[in-house]
Amino acid sequence: MEKRLLNVNELAEYTGLSKNTLYAWVCQHRIPFVKCGRLTKFDIRSIDKWISENTIKETDQGKVIKNIFEPS
Repeated sequence: MEKRLLNVNELAEYTGLSKNTLYAWVCQHRIPFVKCGRLTKFDIRSIDKWISENTIKETDQGKVIKNIFEPS
């Protein structure tokens, strides 16, 4: 059974972000989190959804710009 709630150390390892960044984002409500009493936990499903929603996708314009700079 896979663990659903991660602590800040586990999330830092999972995302490659620092613990300080994660705590700052929690304070700013920039990342989904769950409070379990005084503990801050992160739902892995919510984090994966948040990552998907915040991923910058390449646009058609970006492809055109990329092609301009590549040798023909």
